[in-house]
Amino acid sequence: MRLRKTARSVVTALAVAAVTAAVLASPAQASPAPPPGHEATRRAMDAEVAAGIPGITAQARDAHGVWQATSGVGDRRSGAPRAADDRFRAGSITKTFVATVLLQMEGERRLDLDDTVERHLPGLVRGNGNDGRTVTVRQLLNHTSGLYDYLADEEYLDTYLRGDGYLRHRYDTLSPRKHVKVALSHAPLFPPGERFSYSNTNYVLAGLIIEKAGGRTYEAEVRDRIIRPLGLRATSNPGNSIHIPRPSSRSYSQLFPADPGRIDDVTEMNGSQGWADGDLITTTGDLNRFYRALLRGALLSPEQLAAMKTTVGVPGSADTGYGLGITRFRTSCGTTLWGHGGGMVGSTSLAVSTEDGRHQLAYNRNGDWDTGSPLAITEAEYCPAQPVPAAPPAPTTPPAPVHPAAPTR
Repeated sequence: MRLRKTARSVVTALAVAAVTAAVLASPAQASPAPPPGHEATRRAMDAEVAAGIPGITAQARDAHGVWQATSGVGDRRSGAPRAADDRFRAGSITKTFVATVLLQMEGERRLDLDDTVERHLPGLVRGNGNDGRTVTVRQLLNHTSGLYDYLADEEYLDTYLRGDGYLRHRYDTLSPRKHVKVALSHAPLFPPGERFSYSNTNYVLAGLIIEKAGGRTYEAEVRDRIIRPLGLRATSNPGNSIHIPRPSSRSYSQLFPADPGRIDDVTEMNGSQGWADGDLITTTGDLNRFYRALLRGALLSPEQLAAMKTTVGVPGSADTGYGLGITRFRTSCGTTLWGHGGGMVGSTSLAVSTEDGRHQLAYNRNGDWDTGSPLAITEAEYCPAQPVPAAPPAPTTPPAPVHPAAPTR
């Protein structure tokens, strides 16, 4: 699968050299008496840490049971290790939750996927060639709307995601409609339905449609439809809180490309800056439980799940498709996986499952930069007979922060 960078990292090219492996590396720590296997996954995690990621927490769930492991540190200052039950910002993995809620609402006849945005949010999507009368809910969910991604706006990036701008404004509360306004200051990229282009704006609008159709907050719908029924006790939407609930590790980012030795602690930030396109806080265990339930039909009817898994092509990758809030891709050994990746400032995550819901993997890295092997951990878990690349030396050329897999926030 071809690596796709986040909109933030494509546009900003935040870059700083990775911290040396000697500072950050520590051996993987597995749960007591782990199920058999997963040795390749453990080695791949250690390789990521040796390449400069502060720490990783992961969980796999298969026919042998649940396996958990960590590698590296959760706090660069104290040297405290990452924990298996760490909570973290999951970024665009939120999108699968949002799409699930909208599909449930369709099953209740509160809306139709082929409704226009205008029907639910009259007058909101207008100007600069944008027209909510021509964009459908389905096109929001599969990123074929053509709407500009607000995270690609240079002024927004300078203010909220780059360098001193991020440090000054990380605690600001932002409304969803501000994100929409930023996007609509640009012309659409193409007519609705013409092709795929990942845009976080789509899911901000999807969240607003949830609120209009349900008559209450997006967070309440996610909580009562998914989080509580599945018993996802460590999963929450932060609202405008700046904190990640404990237990959790610190989060780190390379914010200043002009200062190649600088890595900032970015753990605290206002959750409203993500919202329905990427605000979820969760754990690897909760993500595995969610995707297992989703793909085994516990959350959607067969017809709705089939609709979610109806994909459009992702340019540049014949083995990748994007459905309704979910990505399909194929490993090097031919295993088809469904899931989503997620990136926030200081955090990159991936959660995937086999199509039958029998084998899940979720992991989080508490750093947001590239190590040159974005799918190594996934490949190691599902294709353990394949050789795992050796850990590269600490780079001398600054890498840009990227998401470790599917297109994401």
